[in-house]
Amino acid sequence: MLVLNRFVVEEDAAGSFTERAHAALAALAARPGYRRGRLTRSLDEPAHWCLVTEWESVGTYRRALGAFDVKVYATPLLAESLDEPSAYEALAEAAPGGEVVTAASDRATE
Repeated sequence: MLVLNRFVVEEDAAGSFTERAHAALAALAARPGYRRGRLTRSLDEPAHWCLVTEWESVGTYRRALGAFDVKVYATPLLAESLDEPSAYEALAEAAPGGEVVTAASDRATE
């Protein structure tokens, strides 16, 4: 599962933002089910940032959000992200030089 939280940060707030984003990333990284994460910044629009995390499953991500350290360090930062969908399930992937491997959706059918 992939989570993309996008932010627009004014240049004069970038230092404070990165400190808070590092603390949020550390809090998330300490939770079970966390696979990897990174803080990214747009090359073309330097005010645009993205906190990208990968999780074992939807459940591990949702449980992580309930942890005390995540509530203290990550939740306030995530509340500042753009109001748009942020959680995505992986439906296809390919390793370098590899074939595309697909996965079934975990979404309930209607």
